[in-house]
Amino acid sequence: MKQSRSKNVGITLFIAFVLTPVYWLLNMSFKTNQEILGGLTLFPKTFTLDNYAVIFSDPSWYNGYLNSMTYVAMNVVITLLVALPAAYAFSRYKFLGDKHLFFWLLSNRMAPPAVFLMPFFQLYSSIGLFDTHIAVALAHCLFTVPLAVWILEGFMKGVPREYDEMAFIDGYSFPRFFIKVFLPMIRSGIGVTAFFTFMFSWVELLLARTLTSVDAQPIGAIMTRTIGASGIDWGVLSAAGALTIIPGILVIWFVRNHVAKGFALGRV
Repeated sequence: MKQSRSKNVGITLFIAFVLTPVYWLLNMSFKTNQEILGGLTLFPKTFTLDNYAVIFSDPSWYNGYLNSMTYVAMNVVITLLVALPAAYAFSRYKFLGDKHLFFWLLSNRMAPPAVFLMPFFQLYSSIGLFDTHIAVALAHCLFTVPLAVWILEGFMKGVPREYDEMAFIDGYSFPRFFIKVFLPMIRSGIGVTAFFTFMFSWVELLLARTLTSVDAQPIGAIMTRTIGASGIDWGVLSAAGALTIIPGILVIWFVRNHVAKGFALGRV
């Protein structure tokens, strides 16, 4: 009984520690700047929705959210389309240099985004892709595809080769087998991969901000505009930050079971 009570206390303290910054962000989003700068208060003395009204009434704010969601969705789709056949090849076939190529893919993931900032900027400026959603999506693929291949390869290795052989004996073509039979068997891996791809692309700001200027500018870049001559608009900035948490919560909710299975299989 004492051990169970200690465990519950530990879990409660951990949850409180994790959720405190989130609560404080929400708390500030319902305050005026005067109250935020006036002192420490656990609850808003003057509850206001003006900060959220600024975001929903200013086209630049909600366009920033739409831009972010657009290139994040494009990145997830492109990453899965590239990583699925690549991971299948690594999991099923042996070829010259396969281990070295696999290591090279992962080594790309280790490099910080700032390393590739100037090459991407010069390339996109010269070919007319600067300030487009596809530019940011492709730049993020440099980091998400290696991670996706690594995760999916582990899930695919867990599927016996006999399924491949049986499907081909039954007359399945490879595309039909891959889509109809194989992909449903690794749907947990696809969910885990989509989750981590989404999270990287959603929170990454350096590439997204540098490779866009007006038309495809993400919400992270818009949030920096709250800093002006009069100081930082803490209320609006907090409201915008609170809204950026919602897509992540929704994605985690839908793929939570797949992520748990990924942890159980030891590939996450």
